[in-house]
Amino acid sequence: MVNPELAIIPQHVAIIMDGNGRWANKRGLPRTVGHSKGVEAVRETVRAAGDAGVKYLTLFAFSSENWSRPETEVRDLLGLLRRFIRQDLAELHRENIRIRVIGEREKLRSDILPLLLEAEETTKFNTSLTLIIAFNYGARDEIARAVAMLARDVEAGILKASEIDPDKISAKLDTAGIPDPDLIIRTSGEERLSNFLLWQAAYSELVFLPDYWPDFDRKLFLDALKIYASRDRRFGGLSDKTIAVGG
Repeated sequence: MVNPELAIIPQHVAIIMDGNGRWANKRGLPRTVGHSKGVEAVRETVRAAGDAGVKYLTLFAFSSENWSRPETEVRDLLGLLRRFIRQDLAELHRENIRIRVIGEREKLRSDILPLLLEAEETTKFNTSLTLIIAFNYGARDEIARAVAMLARDVEAGILKASEIDPDKISAKLDTAGIPDPDLIIRTSGEERLSNFLLWQAAYSELVFLPDYWPDFDRKLFLDALKIYASRDRRFGGLSDKTIAVGG
């Protein structure tokens, strides 16, 4: 059940799942073991988000920069993604969870893209939690692709350059139709966004946790929601508290 202290539930939570390798190294284990434990943390987090009433959960699963990692580690990461989709898709579908995938797709390997498309197609009419998987994703690349699409529209006479505004750009992003994240969580003690949802994070609350991702569980998720609920979100204006005291 949801903790009664959670008076305010974010509609959209995004998570940078960091620290699998360091978790394994600290225990003298192969990095692959850390990644496997990380998948278990994904499962628990999806359940916790749904139970808390979160409507959108975005997980940074594989960045466009991750391809530069050792080939064996990339292969293991892709293998985990395949197993997650094959083993968990049916359960996610039963739980009425919709899956969306964001990131560059054109250059994806032929054995990965069909799995992602199948997950989206199978769950496209589900209406509970929307699970957004950021795969082969980089925010700068996403913005560049959006700008290129707008440039083509201008070239074709569909749009005037003077009509381009933030809403037009948002509509061309991978996250079109998805509300911007209210809360972004990063594990492992690192305090940066690492090319994740840069446009969408303009007014997100950021919570950085020292725990490595394989140790992330329901309690840590709810702790992050409590931190979010304690924040005074102003979106560039004055808070209700400040207005109330004439500040």
